[in-house]
Amino acid sequence: MSRRRQRELRRIQGELERFYGLERAPNVTRFVRDGDQGSREVVLVRESADELEIALVLPPESKQIPAGGALSDVWLQVAERARISLPVTKLELELQAEVDKFVLSLGFSTESERELLDRMFDSPRFLDPEESEAGARYRLAHHLAARFVSRVFAANDRGRARERLCAFYRAGQADKIRIASAA
Repeated sequence: MSRRRQRELRRIQGELERFYGLERAPNVTRFVRDGDQGSREVVLVRESADELEIALVLPPESKQIPAGGALSDVWLQVAERARISLPVTKLELELQAEVDKFVLSLGFSTESERELLDRMFDSPRFLDPEESEAGARYRLAHHLAARFVSRVFAANDRGRARERLCAFYRAGQADKIRIASAA
């Protein structure tokens, strides 16, 4: 893996740790494995009674780091949940990843929150068919994240928005769905 990609993954991990006030997790780059040409990003998790193994498989390097920091946001959430001994589901990971993409984009975009919301959530493209389990999960996560993030920023209070985003990050799946649905 190139130094550029390593720096980018660490930058994303560090920004999320700072934004959400998390303890520093192990360096994400230690868990990255190269995927095959044409492969997709994937987080592999294997759990036993007293051990959790995580690998972040990335496609061969391209000129651009994939959206969401090549799943370093998902990896960080798995690591954080393991640290505090709480479970995490695929839907919860997808939902939080959608919110994290928005959070990460806030600091690097000259767009207003509204323009960013429109660009990120109005015209999604999904790789998995809608009728597949993964496709249904991605679409639900996208819908819930769009609803939650748009309501959080509708009040035009960045300080309060950050509090709500941090509380959302720490919530479990049932609470995340409830919070997003009520937004």
